[in-house]
Amino acid sequence: MKRSEINRIISDAKAFMGEWKFSLPPWAYWSLSDWGKNKKSAAEVMENMLGWDITDFGSGDFYKRGLFLFTLRNGKLNVDRKPYAEKIMIVGENQETPMHYHWYKMEDIINRGGGNLVIELYNSTPDNGFDVTDVRCKKDGVSVVVPAGGKVILAPGESITLEQGVYHRFYGEEGRGKVLVGEVSMVNDDSTDNCFYESVGRFPSVEEDVEPLHLLVSDYKKFLG
Repeated sequence: MKRSEINRIISDAKAFMGEWKFSLPPWAYWSLSDWGKNKKSAAEVMENMLGWDITDFGSGDFYKRGLFLFTLRNGKLNVDRKPYAEKIMIVGENQETPMHYHWYKMEDIINRGGGNLVIELYNSTPDNGFDVTDVRCKKDGVSVVVPAGGKVILAPGESITLEQGVYHRFYGEEGRGKVLVGEVSMVNDDSTDNCFYESVGRFPSVEEDVEPLHLLVSDYKKFLG
């Protein structure tokens, strides 16, 4: 992805979050100079990969297969005492996050506002395939049964709990507009805890055609050492 495209996505995301009165922590807006001054005190932000996160999953087409995320809080397994994580995401109409599950993380996906979020579900098999059994999950604490490959649609205010080993892909419902999506979960580790059904790239390769508007979580090592 070009840095100019990433900057544009961030600018659009800030505007959309502003529409829904969703505020980010002060360090979200730090410049590269600010990061240099606060590198030591912000060690947790960098080490636990908090912040801006944009991916096209290696598709080359962010708006067809991609996701905007901002990690607000996160622990680190076997390092600190924080056992939870929280993200805010933006999902466009028919913008796909591909099928995946987590070995460790259990999570709640929440529609915070905007359009409807469509989630397709499968149980996983021991060899990482799709099981044919019904998926049993909870929607806002209420038990539901979804057939293999079936859909759950979350309207604003609704949520679903996804346990470990449950395949899920999601996208915004066509004709309903972009969706502001929350995630509350156990500790998140995108380097080791994602099992995608097909091979994808989690973090983008960036073509530096302009200066970064804000650093991505995948930029910290490159720009801050």
